[in-house]
Amino acid sequence: MAEQKRSIAQCLRDGEFVLAPGVFDLVSARVADQQGFNALYMTGYGVAASYLGRPDAGYATYTDMVGRAAQIVERTATPLIADADTGFGGALNVQHTVRGYEKAGVQAIQIEDQEFPKKCGHTLGRTVIPLDDAVTKIRVAADARDSADFLIIARTDSRTSLGLDEALRRGEAFAEAGADVIFIESPESVEEMEAICNNFDQPLFANMVEGGRTPMLSATELQDLGFAIAIFPATGFLAAARALNDAYGALLDDGITTAVKDRLYPFEAMNELMGFEEVWEFDKTYGE
Repeated sequence: MAEQKRSIAQCLRDGEFVLAPGVFDLVSARVADQQGFNALYMTGYGVAASYLGRPDAGYATYTDMVGRAAQIVERTATPLIADADTGFGGALNVQHTVRGYEKAGVQAIQIEDQEFPKKCGHTLGRTVIPLDDAVTKIRVAADARDSADFLIIARTDSRTSLGLDEALRRGEAFAEAGADVIFIESPESVEEMEAICNNFDQPLFANMVEGGRTPMLSATELQDLGFAIAIFPATGFLAAARALNDAYGALLDDGITTAVKDRLYPFEAMNELMGFEEVWEFDKTYGE
């Protein structure tokens, strides 16, 4: 495994913009790890889809998510930001979640203020818990960590149902409660994104979902607005689903994969990506 890169906290202290692709399984994580990003983002939508085959609607448990996070950390060298939904319960659950994610090697945890069961932040029908309860969760999260470099990303989903002013109010309360990064989910225009950036001194988090509710901006555009971190959580699983659909469709139509051969990841490269060289070296040393 390559040497671990600088921490996400150090990147923020150095004024370096953090750009993180969404990863959802160990293939996507290993591919992204080779690209040179300064962070990866474990997407709850992607984990629920790839691991459970279900929508991002509260099906994934703490055990599902922390287990996948630990696997990704073990097999990559790029710092990991991990989705923790609502903290998987009340304030006591948040404490347990923060401790578990930190022990797993995650460097930043995202906790949101939705009611349980939560829903994907770019879908309708989301409701949020009372502000006082949400603030308590963030305070518990900040107190539960061992290292100040384990970042608490506080997300509010109130924009869609309660409006931007309420979302800003909640973000301010989360900052006062000890959140390191503020995440106002689903702003619906560049003007709203500008208002968010003009409202906070803390590092700000942008969620770029292809086909989602927020305008798609580049990393440079987001940094110019004032954001410090941007995730592209859906890019990987949308690309994988399209590629699989095309490849399986060609196989069904033609009975062979010739039509998509040039779009397949090379088998030798896949062996290298998964670490077969280590197995072969082991066999040389210990095999018959």
